[in-house]
Amino acid sequence: MATTQTKDYYGTLGVKKTATPEEIRKAFRKLARKYHPDVNPNDKKAEEKFKEISEANDVLSDEKKRKIFDQLGFYSDSIDPATAEAAARGEYGSGFGAGGGRARPGGAAGQEVPFDFGGFDFSDFQGGGRGGAQQHGGGGFGSSFKDIFSGMFTGGQRARGPQPGTDLEYQVSVDFWTAVRGGITRLEITRQEICPTCKGKSTTGGSIECPECHGAGHVTQMGGRMKFNIQCPRCGGSGKVQNACGTCDGEGVVTKRTQLEFRIKPGTRDGQRIRLAGKGNAGTDGGPAGDLFLIIKAGTHPVFKRTGDDINVTVPVTIMEAALGAKIEVPTIDTHEGGGRTQLKIPPGTQTGQKLRLREKGVPSAAHEGVRGDQIVEVRIVVPKVQDERSKEILKELAKLNPEDPREAMLAEV
Repeated sequence: MATTQTKDYYGTLGVKKTATPEEIRKAFRKLARKYHPDVNPNDKKAEEKFKEISEANDVLSDEKKRKIFDQLGFYSDSIDPATAEAAARGEYGSGFGAGGGRARPGGAAGQEVPFDFGGFDFSDFQGGGRGGAQQHGGGGFGSSFKDIFSGMFTGGQRARGPQPGTDLEYQVSVDFWTAVRGGITRLEITRQEICPTCKGKSTTGGSIECPECHGAGHVTQMGGRMKFNIQCPRCGGSGKVQNACGTCDGEGVVTKRTQLEFRIKPGTRDGQRIRLAGKGNAGTDGGPAGDLFLIIKAGTHPVFKRTGDDINVTVPVTIMEAALGAKIEVPTIDTHEGGGRTQLKIPPGTQTGQKLRLREKGVPSAAHEGVRGDQIVEVRIVVPKVQDERSKEILKELAKLNPEDPREAMLAEV
């Protein structure tokens, strides 16, 4: 009789049994980036490792599945949480010893024996069964014992049915102007597509011996100290499975590199997540494809600095312009489209570091149609390099006419 392999899902992801869902998610994402087929093309070992961590994440990221795994040491779709909890408490051992306790070797107390129920015929314990055994006092074995275990591991082979494809996530780098003004971007991705041979069915007709139970129809699972013989989940107890498609190795999908072309909306922000429905991995047996999520990495610009939908730019002005006030020309993001520059009024007495606002000269909002951010202009006063004597005399005269001490307030506070 075949025995299913016990898997350590926590060890696979490299986390403790007390790990939080967030720690499990982070561990999976870290390993997924390392072993993803796109990072390791034509690497079978990496592909198998990716499948292992995906399986571990599927169980541990699901609260109900994780609870079953923690209680029994393995997971099966044919076991519900309530039954697993009862088995973990040892309730299914009742009825074996005197007074309903568990059977113990030599009558010794405190030492439990792991039972192998393979080969038991539970029909003898039912009232009116082959041996005519009757229930006593309504509390013996009866039909409940068989019902418990038959209900625990029934269901046979789980119907495959349509299986949806998984989602994909890629980071896309776009230049500053494409993020601001929008445009077309191209990307090459690796994704699973429907197998052209089996059309996503995974099989090509005919049957072979089940590799899980080796034709026995049953497998053995350990649940704590108890050993259970259960119907093989792969073949449903028949001992045979359909011949796997040779093109996709029974997966129903094949991995291919694909060129995608998609549109970036004006105002797309750095770090924004774009969803392309149905562009992820293909489903099997007619299941829908997953989605493709693109994380935008927007480029920078030497003059313009973007904050949300606002544009920040630092503009140098002379001492005279700042002191007397002036109208100066400043660049805007509309310059990229040939719109030229716009005029900005510098109020008299403007100080370096002062910020002035140009309304609706920022980035078009990707979320709200017809809305634009502002352009924030920071003034930086440039001190002239005085080289001739005439200029020096003028500045000395200016200092005499305006004998202000800019450090006076600071020194007073000290």
